[in-house]
Amino acid sequence: MMKISDVKFELKRYEYYETFHITGSSRNVAENIEVKVFLDDGTEGIGEASPSYRVNGEIISSLFSLESTVKEMIKGIDVRDYAKVFKIMDGLSKSAPSIKAAIQYATLDALSIEIGLPVYKIFGGSKDTIETDKTISIDTLERMVQKSIETFSQGFHTLKIKVGESLKEDMEKILAISEATKGAEYVIDANQGYSPKEAIQFANFLYENKVNVKIFEQPIIWNDFEGLKFVREASPISIAADESVRTKYDAYRLIKDDCVDFINIKLMKSGISDALAIIEMAKTANVGLMIGCMSESSVGINQSVHIAAGTGAFAHCDLDSHMLIKEEKFRGKFVQKGSTINLL
Repeated sequence: MMKISDVKFELKRYEYYETFHITGSSRNVAENIEVKVFLDDGTEGIGEASPSYRVNGEIISSLFSLESTVKEMIKGIDVRDYAKVFKIMDGLSKSAPSIKAAIQYATLDALSIEIGLPVYKIFGGSKDTIETDKTISIDTLERMVQKSIETFSQGFHTLKIKVGESLKEDMEKILAISEATKGAEYVIDANQGYSPKEAIQFANFLYENKVNVKIFEQPIIWNDFEGLKFVREASPISIAADESVRTKYDAYRLIKDDCVDFINIKLMKSGISDALAIIEMAKTANVGLMIGCMSESSVGINQSVHIAAGTGAFAHCDLDSHMLIKEEKFRGKFVQKGSTINLL
C-alpha cells in the first residue's frame, strides 16, 4: 500500500561558515524544519522547509504548530494520487509556503521510492545535469574580491554578487571583482536595496563598463511593480523578480504587466505546485526563469535540483545554500563537483 500514515516535523539548526550578509539582513545560523511523510508500508519520504520571515512572514514556532493539522489533512491519501496532496497544501500558500513545499516534495520522494523512479524523472527527466552559481555576500571590497577569486578558481564560472546597501561602494566592488575574475559571468542581486533611479543608474554603469552581467535581480522594493517595470524598460541588462513573486498570482501580474525579463522561482516561496504553474506561464510568455534557494541544507536543495533537472525550464540555477553551511551530513540525491550537479 502507498497511503500516507504519518507526518513528522523536526527542527534542524545549521551554522554558516561565515556571516551571510545581504541588504538589510545578516545571519550566522539557519533554522529549518525537516519534514517526513510516512507510508503505511514503512516507506519514508523526506523534504525540508527553510522558513523566511523577511520574504514570507513565516515564524518557525508557528510552523511547528501545523504538524498535527497537516497530518490529519493528508493522512490516508495514496501518494500515487499526489495531486490531492498538492491541492490541500495549496491552502498554505500564503501562511506557510515553506511547509507546503516540504510536504509536496516529501510526498513525491515517498512515491519515488515506491515506484523506483527518481523524482526528477517524475518531473519529466529533461536533464540529468545542471550548473549552479555560488554566492558572494556583502562584505568589504577586499574580502569580496578575494572570495570571488577563490570561488571562480573552484570552477564556478557564474558568481552571484550581493549588493544594495551603498550604490557608490557597489560600483567600486563590482568593477574590482570583474577585473579580478576575467571570464566570469555575474548575477547581481540587490535584494530590494535600490530606488528605481539608483537601479537604472547601476544597470547603465554595469553596461557601460562592460561587466558581464547575466541578470540584475530584485533591484527595488518587492511591492513596487510599476517601479520594476520602469527599471526593466530603462535597463540595458535583464531584470529579474525574486521577492516580488511568491505565488503564481504574483507571477501572472508580473508577466501580464511586462515587469521583468526573468522570474526567480524558489520552492520556499511557492511550493512545487505554484512553481509548476509559474513555469508554464513563463514558457507561454517567453519570460526567462531562474531557480534559487533560501537557507536550505542538502535535503532542501535536493528538492530544487530535482525540479530544475526534471523540468529543464531554468536558464540559470542559484542552488548553493548547502555549500555555505558547515557540519552537515550530505543527504542530497545528486553528486556535485564544483558548479556541476549530476542527478542520481
